[in-house]
Amino acid sequence: MHKGSTIDTCNGYKIINCIHCGFVHIDPVPSQKELDTIYKDKYYSVEKPRYLERAKEDLEWWNLSYSDRYDTFEEQLHPWSRRILDIGSGPGYFLLHGKNRGWETLGIEPSTQAADYSRSLGLNVINDFFNEHSAKDIGEFDVVHMSEVLEHIPSPADLVQLVYRILKPGGVLCALVPNEYSHFQNALRNSCDYEPWWLAPPHHINYFDLDSVTRLFMNNGFDVILSEATFPIDMFLLMGDNYVGNDETGRLCHSKRKSLEMNLASAGLTHVKRQLYQKFADIGIGREIIVYARKH
Repeated sequence: MHKGSTIDTCNGYKIINCIHCGFVHIDPVPSQKELDTIYKDKYYSVEKPRYLERAKEDLEWWNLSYSDRYDTFEEQLHPWSRRILDIGSGPGYFLLHGKNRGWETLGIEPSTQAADYSRSLGLNVINDFFNEHSAKDIGEFDVVHMSEVLEHIPSPADLVQLVYRILKPGGVLCALVPNEYSHFQNALRNSCDYEPWWLAPPHHINYFDLDSVTRLFMNNGFDVILSEATFPIDMFLLMGDNYVGNDETGRLCHSKRKSLEMNLASAGLTHVKRQLYQKFADIGIGREIIVYARKH
């Protein structure tokens, strides 16, 4: 039973601040059956037709981000703890980065197109949703990683509980989610007359911020050990570069963000970038939130 105040409407759905779930989500929540067709066959071909192409184009930059995450895993775990599951593994580049660092990797990806592409890279990927059935015989892991997954899931708490069961004692869960209803988004809405472009039901069911992700993990057996944001790209909107619905402007803003992070890395200042992004998370800005949590 979902109950809470309605804070927006979009595509025929109410967006409610649910008092039972502890985070914002759409109402009604789509069933898993409704979502199966979208993600199995249509997500990368219809919803994100250029995603695989652009992931490859941006791979050098993506690997900087992946390196940050694997650095954190290796700081938190014993040297022999190197088995990772990536839920919603997409084109597989995150797993490929780990494999090249000596990790034992496994992906679970519902999109047939993305799973096939991952396998062409020599990766072990199960073409399915992560659920009781697919988790049954895959064993235990030192790390479970989920990037842009929780916003798509009808019951995030059930998913996190299943992750808890397949993690080894002391294992690490890492999740990246969009940071929604953020300070910058609210400023753009209230001062610049932007509509809430970040709402995308039924594909995006849930809308998290740092507090709600932290609550979700702590309520399901985890201790949060580190939180970071990603670059607050909506800052460009506040400066007058309107990329909403404008792919050319969006790619230009993205290229500036890439240049910043790659130049910092080239200068040996990745640690400064990470400290900055951790501060961003603390004050509620950043386009996404990355939360690392340990099974206790």
